[in-house]
Formats: sequence, C-alpha cells, structure tokens
Amino acid sequence: MNDKNSSHKDEPRGLHKLAPTDLPVKKVGFIAKLRNYFFTGLIVVGPVSITIYIIWSLISFVDGWVKPLLPKIWQPETYDITVPGIGVAFSIIILIIVGAFVANLFGRTIISFGEQMVGRMPVVRGVYGALKQIFETVLSQSQTSFQKVGIIEYPRRGLYSIVFISTDTTGEIYEKCNTSEGGMLSIFLPTTPNPTSGYLLFVPREDVTILEMKVEDAAKMVISAGLVVPDYQIGLKELVDEAEKLQPETVPNTRNLS
Repeated sequence: MNDKNSSHKDEPRGLHKLAPTDLPVKKVGFIAKLRNYFFTGLIVVGPVSITIYIIWSLISFVDGWVKPLLPKIWQPETYDITVPGIGVAFSIIILIIVGAFVANLFGRTIISFGEQMVGRMPVVRGVYGALKQIFETVLSQSQTSFQKVGIIEYPRRGLYSIVFISTDTTGEIYEKCNTSEGGMLSIFLPTTPNPTSGYLLFVPREDVTILEMKVEDAAKMVISAGLVVPDYQIGLKELVDEAEKLQPETVPNTRNLS
C-alpha cells in the first residue's frame, strides 16, 4: 500500500508531464565563468570609471585655465595646499556675479553697448552672433528641448531612422514647402554613435510616426548603435490588433464595444 502511494506521488502531474526529465545539464567551465565575471565587472566598472575620468578632466582643464588668473593670495599652492576644483568654484562665483550685474538696467546698457561695438567688426560679429544664438538656445530656460521621438523612412522607403521632434515648422519654410493639410514638423536626425551631430529636416507631419519612447532612451539607443533597446509594454490596441490577425474569426471586435 505504501509502495503504491509513493509511486503515485512520484508521478509528474499537470504541465510537469510535458517537461522532459532526461535532458543533459550543461555545465559551465571554469574559463567560461571567469569570462562572465570579467564582462560583468566591466559593465559595472566601465561607466563609473569613464564618468569619473571625464569629470576629473573637466575640473583639471578649468583649474589650469582659471587658477593662473587668480591672485597669489587666493591660490592654495601659496600655502602649500592642493585643492582640486578651486578654479571651478571661482568660475561659478564669477558667472553668478556677471549674471547679477547683467540683470539690472546698468548692466544691460553696458552689454548692449559692447554688442554694438562687436557688431561693427566684420569677422568677430559673425562668430559672436552664432555662439550667442547657440548658447541662448541650449541654456535658455524658456526654450523647449526635444519632447518626443519618432521614426521616418530614411534614407529610402523601407528603411527607418530615429528622429527627435523639435517643433512645428513655421515661417518662410512652411509657407513655401508645405504641401499637406497636416502641416510640417522640424525634426533632428541624429548620427551614430554621436547624437549631437546630425541633420535638420522639415517633413510633413503624416510622414513621421510618433513613438512612446523617451528622449533619453532613444539617445541611448543611438549611442549604442541599437545594442541598448528600451523596454516596451504593448498596449491594449496593439493586443487587439495582434489577436485579430491571429484569429479573425473567433476574436470579437472589441473596437465597437462601449
């Protein structure tokens, strides 16, 4: 009686009956384990090390440029002390002082007079005007950055590229190039692996497919050449579409349900 109960308990039940029990167990060798440990450590240490290196290089660059301009009494080396980042600290303080000076009427008058003088210099005015416009676009708090991500068929039909939606196209370009009722979008087509370079395109709105992907995730995807793919949760509409494709006869039409 006990033997029958024990044999009955040992029998697989449910889905376990479908699972093969005689599959060979693949063993990982010592060298393979070391390789896996190495790549795991590289994934953890690599980004941290590169970030620290870039920040330290930036601090050293600013210190080397600003510290020689400081009076001897303000330099830590005068007192046999090494303080990394002293140039960065003084740069931040100077920028705050300049910003406070320009914020009042007297400061704006001085800056306006200086810009008028620069505007009379043939070569300098072009360089200064371009740099000022770039800084105002990037650093202005009122300027909206890329808010959406989309894809377009580029460089030909059937091939798709990620783009960042900038804004609606307006002005002369819109008046002379718009041929659709939906209007046009100004988009930025980044290059891989450097998303800061790319192409500014003006395309009809219907030619751009808006994605749910975040801008940060799209930038990571561009930088990694497609190796880093963000997670995507399929929505109800996509589930219904897939179900209707697989079983169009048996799946009810949920679009008409209230």
